[in-house]
Amino acid sequence: MLRSVAVLVLDGVAPFELGVLAEVFGTDRTADGLPGYRFDVCGPNGAAVRTSAGFHLVPNADLGPIEEADLVAVPAHDPRTTAPAQVHEALRRAAERGAYLFSVCAGAYLLGEAGLLDGRECTTHWRHVDELQRRHPSAQVRCNSLYVQDGRLLTSAGTAAGIDACLHLVRQEHGSATATRLARRMVVPPHRDGGQAQYVEAPIPKAPQAPTLEPVLEWLMGRLDRQTTVDDLAAQAGMSPRTFARRFRAETGTTPHDWLTNQRVLLARRLLEDTGLSVEAVADRAGFGDAAALRHHFTRRVGATPHAYRTTFRDRDRAPAG
Repeated sequence: MLRSVAVLVLDGVAPFELGVLAEVFGTDRTADGLPGYRFDVCGPNGAAVRTSAGFHLVPNADLGPIEEADLVAVPAHDPRTTAPAQVHEALRRAAERGAYLFSVCAGAYLLGEAGLLDGRECTTHWRHVDELQRRHPSAQVRCNSLYVQDGRLLTSAGTAAGIDACLHLVRQEHGSATATRLARRMVVPPHRDGGQAQYVEAPIPKAPQAPTLEPVLEWLMGRLDRQTTVDDLAAQAGMSPRTFARRFRAETGTTPHDWLTNQRVLLARRLLEDTGLSVEAVADRAGFGDAAALRHHFTRRVGATPHAYRTTFRDRDRAPAG
């Protein structure tokens, strides 16, 4: 049973992500019949640390509580923060004795520094997944997950995903009823569907830098609403379909069909955010033909249905399109 939580803070700690952990595990709700935890905020020598917001906070403990805590949590820190060796050693000892290791957002970098992500499934905020994978090539970074559990290792994406992961852990340790009551107390959903792909900023669709094919792709970007085949593109490029497909992969790193589908999904995201067009009309303008095809490709790549995406991200200050 989860009874004690130690949260590690270093210079550059993000106060909101620290607050997420304090809200779930550091707030005494035993009077409401919810579990209570020993909660310690730990830092090297217990010295004050500077937060990413510029103010300082003083931990209530040094690294001592990490040696016995059931859960050792690392909130987001500035990715440039390098932990001292004693922190790495404390984290490794916690892992060796079977404690839960949990990171929120960029806190995954500190777990990686300690060697705790090697060969393990993990995630972090979508802005950091490429850099985390570069720093720790043996880690299995899941770029679209809100949170990932690999044994006693739990990693989460952005701030709200940290809440999701906390509730997941409470559900796992104390049961669904307890997690649901806690979620209601915090006025958050007990569980969110989908992945973090839906939260990645949708760039305006544009042709990539492809030295040979850029004129063809620019031409194609103006016709996303029309059905276009590889033969059509090859003819526009003055190549055979086979040569065109080979050149396309060499210059873009993917197939014509995959690239075109991705551009159409990006366009659909923009239309869902910025207009009041029906899903059928969005499907037509983005070149999917019908709503069923849009839903299939959109859900597969974004992790949410077009309707759910619009409900979350629609800019309601803009006038609906006719």
